[in-house]
Amino acid sequence: MATGIIEVNKLRLQAYHGVLEQERVSGNVFEVTVHLRYSIDNAMQTDNVTSTLDYSEIVEIVKNVMKVPSNLLEHVIGRLKGALIQRYPVIQGGMISIAKLTPPISCEVESVAVSYRW
Repeated sequence: MATGIIEVNKLRLQAYHGVLEQERVSGNVFEVTVHLRYSIDNAMQTDNVTSTLDYSEIVEIVKNVMKVPSNLLEHVIGRLKGALIQRYPVIQGGMISIAKLTPPISCEVESVAVSYRW
């Protein structure tokens, strides 16, 4: 059995996650990266999108999960992992990273992020 990884890299979205009221009102730009491990054999043989994880559906799942505010990025990752596995039970593992591009802190940083691998 061959293992493949579907990657959605640095999907940028406006969302309203954070513990500060300001973050819930004005929001922030987030970058979401999702790598999902699965058996690639059927897709390699059939050339059929139903034999793989459809990255356009993955993007829609990410967008829908990101619409619901959470205090913590860890909570968002947990909800996202659950939604992806519910849609694609064949997922064998993966990585999800969510970066907040302009966090409300008193110095300049490129981003802050939480990543999860399983």
